[in-house]
Amino acid sequence: MSTLTAAVIQQRWTGDRASMVAATAAAVRRAAAKGARLVVLQELHTGPYFCQVEDPALFDLAEPIPGPSTAEFGALAKELGIVLVTSLFELRAPGLHHNTAVVHDSDGRIAGRYRKMHIPDDPAYYEKFYFTPGDLGFTPVETSLGKIGVLVCWDQWYPEAARLMAMAGADLLVYPTAIGWNPADDAAEKARQRDAWVTIQRAHAVANGLPVLVANRTGHEADPSGTGPGLEFWGTSFIAGPQGEILAEAPVSGESELIVTIDRARTAQVRRWWPYFRDRRIDAYGDLTRRWID
Repeated sequence: MSTLTAAVIQQRWTGDRASMVAATAAAVRRAAAKGARLVVLQELHTGPYFCQVEDPALFDLAEPIPGPSTAEFGALAKELGIVLVTSLFELRAPGLHHNTAVVHDSDGRIAGRYRKMHIPDDPAYYEKFYFTPGDLGFTPVETSLGKIGVLVCWDQWYPEAARLMAMAGADLLVYPTAIGWNPADDAAEKARQRDAWVTIQRAHAVANGLPVLVANRTGHEADPSGTGPGLEFWGTSFIAGPQGEILAEAPVSGESELIVTIDRARTAQVRRWWPYFRDRRIDAYGDLTRRWID
């Protein structure tokens, strides 16, 4: 298959799980009707971004794999004959939870999963309270469309994660995401943050010669505790080619379904022009496994 038509879905939280799942399924169906064979959903897409607060009651949102979400979205993938990248709050065992991306193949089966490796702990992003760091490594998921290098949100700031996925044979990199601004930030600070986020992921495309697909949330979500300003998710979902070129980009506000036909042969072509993997000095990189060089 020389080309791949892929879609990235950008949505706002509807207020309840049933309507959110229905809205997501409708968006996926629209993308498939326009030819998308790979569809990527945003981080924790069946619910709110609940990590703004530390609340033990919110562990009730977690679900096993297989479970309700994998049943619903696996059936949708099978119905449409697509590869579907989903995201959920995984209940692995009592007291053990992960932020997990699940990839459904075109026959509906679970092709594989990725557990988020880098877990933030910042104001309004209290993920370490909920999620244990992933233990599945940086291994692409084998599907009928090729090897999908799935990473999740905070992972997108780490070049090591993208590189290891590429070295393991990923055909493209995919980032389900939930990132936004503190509404109190001024316009200049907001611009700097968003530009940095776009730039680092485009750099992963350039450094690895791979397409990158990013699905982010949009809209304002209130702080459930009522003590903070909430989060203003900055949307800007995008698809970039293997030289970092923007192929499609969503606005900051508003829901979007980005659909792009990717030329899969360009990865090999670009890597011949810029042979980073040939010239890597792997004999000199040992210190990368250290926390810091004192």
